[in-house]
Order: sequence, then C-alpha cells, then structure tokens
Amino acid sequence: MLKRTTGRVLLTLLVITGLAGTINNNSLSKEERKYALGLMKDTYKEALKTVKGLSANQLNYRSAPDRWTVKECFYHIAATENGLWSMLEGAMKAAANPEKRGEIKISDADFVKRVMDRTQKVQAAEPFQPKNIKYQSLEEAMADFKTSRMNHIRYMKTSTEDLRNHVVQMPFGWIDCYQLYLMIAAHSNRHTQQMQEVIAGSGFPAN
Repeated sequence: MLKRTTGRVLLTLLVITGLAGTINNNSLSKEERKYALGLMKDTYKEALKTVKGLSANQLNYRSAPDRWTVKECFYHIAATENGLWSMLEGAMKAAANPEKRGEIKISDADFVKRVMDRTQKVQAAEPFQPKNIKYQSLEEAMADFKTSRMNHIRYMKTSTEDLRNHVVQMPFGWIDCYQLYLMIAAHSNRHTQQMQEVIAGSGFPAN
C-alpha cells in the first residue's frame, strides 16, 4: 500500500511540474512540427487536386517516348513515399549519431527548395521508375498514398523520437531524419509539378 501511495504522489508531482506526458528535450520544437505538418498537408492536397477529374486519356497521355504520363508520375509519388519512409524508419532504428551533425551543410528550408527544384533533373532509382511499380490503377496508388500520408502526418503530431540526432548520408550529402521527413513531402511536390507540366503541355488532350 505504501508503494502504491508513493507512486501516486510521484505521479502527481510529475504532472504538476509538467514532466509527465510531455515531449522530451530531444524532440522537435513546435515550430519544426508546424512547418513539417504544413508541408505534408499542402503537398498532399496539391497532388490529389492535380489528378482530380482527369480522364483515362489524359492520365495516360505521353508527350514524348521518354516522358512520364500523369498516372506514372503519381505512381512514382506513391511508391517513393513508402520507400523514403522505410529509409527513415531504418535510420531511426540505428543508434543516434549526433557527432555527424557537423556534416549537414544545408538548412531545412533550402533543402526543401532544392528537392522541389525541377530545373535540376535527377534519374529516379530503378525500383521507383514507373515500369517497376506494381500498382494496377490510379485508384490503388491514390489509396496507398492517402494511407501513407495520413500515417506520416499522425507521426509528426505525436512522435517524441529524436529525429535531429539521427543523421544519414544520401548521394547528395548528409541530412538528419527531420530533413528526411521533409524530403517525403518535397518529393511529392516535385512530381506534382511534373504532372502539372504535362497537363500544361500543348499536346495534352482536352478530355
């Protein structure tokens, strides 16, 4: 009985002092969470808005033999969303390596801009090229994208993981896992822009 009473007293003290159920010191700031969530939500809405109401003819229009269709772009967005998330999960399971933070040479905002910059062309990794993605329809890809994105938004709202002190090396340099999270949203924007470029092309079918 004494142990139980002591436990209740300690819990009460923790609640009163604000230490129970709060985000730990190594977690993200409110500003960082707000920025990441805003980016995730905005790019999600824009991707879905871009394909809304398009006919099969429009979705499958190819402006040149080496160009992706709108549907292929969306397949790539949805598949890469899962691939990048798996990378983030793997990095978070590894030991924190804050000693590598000095290797990061770019700010969050500049990193997002770089990922979204369509003037810099990058070849998609082989598993994430449309020919290797196994969705059977746009509807299937959209459903997967929606499920993934909602899970990722929920994660940012509630997670207390130390995203900043898990640092990963990418082909373009070092970033932390918070920036890798931002990359997921920025990447979908990059290819939403690509879909919009296809739609704005002179040969895009009217219906």
